[in-house]
Order: sequence, then structure tokens, then C-alpha cells
Amino acid sequence: MPEIAEKMTQRDGIPLNYRSLYFRLKKRIDNFLEGREERLIIMPGLRGVGKTTILFQLYNYITKQKKISQEKVLVLFADELKKYFGIGISDAVRVFTEDIMRTDISLLREKIFILIDEAHFDKEWDLGVKLIYDRNKNVFILVTGSSALSMEMSADVARRSVREPLFPLNFSEYMILKYKFFPEKNTTPTIRNIIFNLSETSIKQASDILHKINIRSVKENIDLNREFEYFLMKGGFPFGLTTEDKITYEGINGMMDRIVEKDILTLKSFSSETRNLVTRIIYFLATQKPGGVSDARLSQRFGASSKLIRDILDILEKTHLVFSVKPYGGAGKIARKPWKYYFLSPSINAAIRYKLGILDILDRDMLGTLCESLVASSLFRIKETIYQMGIFYDAEKGGVDFIIQKGFDELIPIEVSIGKKSKNQIKKAINKYKAEYGIVISNENSIKKENNIIYIPITFFSFM
Repeated sequence: MPEIAEKMTQRDGIPLNYRSLYFRLKKRIDNFLEGREERLIIMPGLRGVGKTTILFQLYNYITKQKKISQEKVLVLFADELKKYFGIGISDAVRVFTEDIMRTDISLLREKIFILIDEAHFDKEWDLGVKLIYDRNKNVFILVTGSSALSMEMSADVARRSVREPLFPLNFSEYMILKYKFFPEKNTTPTIRNIIFNLSETSIKQASDILHKINIRSVKENIDLNREFEYFLMKGGFPFGLTTEDKITYEGINGMMDRIVEKDILTLKSFSSETRNLVTRIIYFLATQKPGGVSDARLSQRFGASSKLIRDILDILEKTHLVFSVKPYGGAGKIARKPWKYYFLSPSINAAIRYKLGILDILDRDMLGTLCESLVASSLFRIKETIYQMGIFYDAEKGGVDFIIQKGFDELIPIEVSIGKKSKNQIKKAINKYKAEYGIVISNENSIKKENNIIYIPITFFSFM
């Protein structure tokens, strides 16, 4: 295992940089060793986003920095347990404690670590994890798996666990991993503040940070705008940082194929014909300009029932390959109007277009589509990890791209305006929804406030 860990956490002999989630999980390990109760961590995420890398970085931290004997750190791959041995997680842990630790798990007096990768391949993973967790307080458990992992687990496991999802890279992580270009202190919370808690102070703080980032990028000879376009096209996944375009896009498309062929089947049994339909729907969503897509339209296009179309879209959302943004309004409008679907990373959209031969890096309309997808995925990430909020779109003709609902009735309209100059949409939305302010995310270079409209550069927004 130490040899595997070394291979998984280095490239050409150089240790890989750490993502922000690594530091949060490292802190939870420290808390466990100090006697606190944070000892069951669930880390769901798409294939290829780096879950296994973080797992092995934590393995190295436990064994090398915390000096825990490797015999007290068990790493399990649930897919291999099933494929080669026909057993589940609980069986492997029982063998480990009885044959290696020479005791029953309930009698352990020393702290041990169990790191489980791809847990969703064990259909009873949550029951196994719960039994292990309940039998001894000296066991720390980290579980990784598909994005649907947290939806599959029982209420008992949900109550006992801490959920730490891993998403595709944001622009900040991309710059850190590629160039060791670390953002200024408090960059992320400051960007969130000008979106969700606007004040003159937050605008000034954000402008100061943006100014420092621009100065540093010039000093380090980094073209942020060019890097941002690279990030949109292929930078959502760590393996895309060091590989050429063709290999990166083949990797992303291979990841999607494995989601369709393996991960989806752990959630629902589909025929081979239906699995082909899943792929066709994914391709259709990737090639559309931003706009709502109704079940009826997809049903008519693919000659399938509306129920089957809805089942497929629901499963794709559970994997987090795509997520939906619903029209703002009451239940009737949500039921009648089409929903918008976005990929969790714009790089997925670009990879599909590459495979279909329609990826054009000079197409500014396509760039605008990818930017809107980035904004949507950034808001979705915040919703899943930080704020309880609603994300909607304005279904009226000429409506804004997004409407954020904070609390019961506080609305924030957001327009993604790459290359477009008109203020009419955001002004109309501010008046229509009686919003205190509206936000335009554009390709301008500075943060500015004009009356009750805030303009944020897309490159700066993407550091969030």
C-alpha cells in the first residue's frame, strides 16, 4: 500500500499539490486523534475528480506525518472486493481485525483507520459502515464513491456521518495545481459576500483582491484570461492539467462512459437499449444552447416515453453528471415549464463537443455557453456545501439566466453577459422581483457598481 500511495500521489517523482478538501479532511483526522467524534466521513464525487488521490494523500499523512503504523490503516477498494472475492466491506474489515489486529473490532484499544474507495459497488456499504462505526469509537472511517453515495445511505449513516463532497476543479484550484498560483487570502468568502451579502465594504475588499491577483499574474507572466479559457475547455479534472487536449477529452468521455455503464447500473437496472438512450440524451444536452428542455420534447425527439425520459434525467442528476435549474415560480410553473440542465463542469460539455467534432475554441457563442455552465455549477456547488438556497431561472422571454432565492422572499437576479452589452434584462428582473440589487457576470476586467447593478468579471467570479 505505501508503494501504491506513492505512485498515486506523485507525477514524475514530484508530489501532487493538495486541493482544499484535503486540508479539511486532514483537520478531521487530527480531531479524531485528539479524541473528538468526527470519525465517519462520506466523500461523494464524480469519477475523475480526484477522490482516490486525496484518499492516498491522507494515507500518507496518517502513516508518515502522524506516524501511525501502516498495519493500523486499512485501504479497501469496494469494486475489487466484489469483482475478485465476491465479498463486501464488512467481511473485509472482519478479516482485517481478526487476522491482522488479532482481536474483535469491539475490543480494539488502539485507534485504526479504514479508508474505503468506490463504496457504491457494495450495495450494503452503508449497513457495513454503520456496524463498524457503532462497535468501536477508536475507528475512523473515510468512504468515497459516486456522487449518488450520499443519496443511497440510510438515515442512520446520514445522522452519524459528515458529508464532504468533492467537485470538479474551480479556477482557483486549477491555478494552484497547475502553477502553484494561490489566491489572495479570503478570496472565496469575499466573492461570496458581493453576491450574497452585498455592501460597499465587500465591493472594496473584492476590488482590492482582484487588483492584487492581476498584479501577481503579470509579475508571474500568467495570462489569466487565456488560462481561464483553457480551464473552461479542459481544466475541470486534475488529469487534464498535464495532458494534451486529445488525451484529456478521451479521459473525460471515458469517465462518462463508465458512469453510464457502471455507476448508473448501481442505481437502476436499464436495458442495453436504454443505456444507449442515456448516452444520446447526454450528447443532446451538451450540444444545446442554454435553454429549458422539456420531457415532452425529449420524448418526441428520441421516440421514448416521457416516464422513461424522466427516469433517465433523474438518474443523471443523482450521479451529478448533470443538475437541473428549474423555472422560478409556483409548483404549477415548475411542472409546466421546461427545466434547464447543466453539466457539473463545462469541461464535460467541451469534451462531448470535441468527440462530436463541433468544438470550436474561436466560437464566442460556445464560450458564452461554457461560461453560463460554469456559473451554474459554481452556484450549485455553493448550494450543496455552504448555503441553503434556491437556484432558478426566469422562464419569461428575455428573462435573466439565474434567480437566487435566499430565505423566504429575498431574490438575487444574475445575468451571465459574455460579449453582450445590454442592461435591460437585469434591470427588468430587479424591478419585476423587487430585488435590492442584481448581478452581471461579464468579461470586463473590473468590479463596479452602477446604481443597483454589480458587475463581476467572470475570471474573478470563477475563483470562488
